[in-house]
Parts: sequence; C-alpha cells; structure tokens
Amino acid sequence: MTTEKTFYEQVYDLVRQIPEGYVSTYGIIAEQISLRSAARMVGWALNNANIATVPAHRVVNRNGELTGKGHFFTPDTMRQMLETEGVTFRPDGSVDLDRHLFRFSHS
Repeated sequence: MTTEKTFYEQVYDLVRQIPEGYVSTYGIIAEQISLRSAARMVGWALNNANIATVPAHRVVNRNGELTGKGHFFTPDTMRQMLETEGVTFRPDGSVDLDRHLFRFSHS
C-alpha cells in the first residue's frame, strides 16, 4: 500500500498554505511540486477542488489575472472573495502581485 499523495492532493495541500490576503500562481504551485511545466494541470486540479476546503480563489495566473473565475458561483465571486480578504487590484483588474504574492518557504 502506498502513502504517496496524488498530484491533486499535493496541489490542494499547497493551496491551503496560502494565507488570507495573499495569492500564488499556477506556475509557482507547479514548481513547488517539482513539475514546473504543469501549471495547466494545477488549474485542472483546482477546477475539481472543493472550495469549502481548498481556497482555490487564491490562485491566479502569472500576471495576476483571475483566469479561474469561471469555476466559481458567478464570474465575480473569485474577486469578491479576494477583496473580502484584503487583496487589492490594479486598474486593469489583475491582482497587485507586488503586494499580495505569497512565497512558499523551501523545506
């Protein structure tokens, strides 16, 4: 019997580490799992996440754009959830990554 976590489980574990008021990117999450080219797979994992237990709204694309917003209750839900946590946005509607990008510590 193996105890190795699936790719999705690894993604969910990392996303749960992102604190309120911060975001990460699909690429950073993929890199943390040592699959740098798997950013799109991270997106697929988050599309299947239970948002009650995985804060998928805290993952944006490399430009801070809310590319996952179509998988929430309404197209505005993702932004509203981030704003509730204090995340600020640039005039173009992307997250201000200079202020809100979460950096994982290396273990």
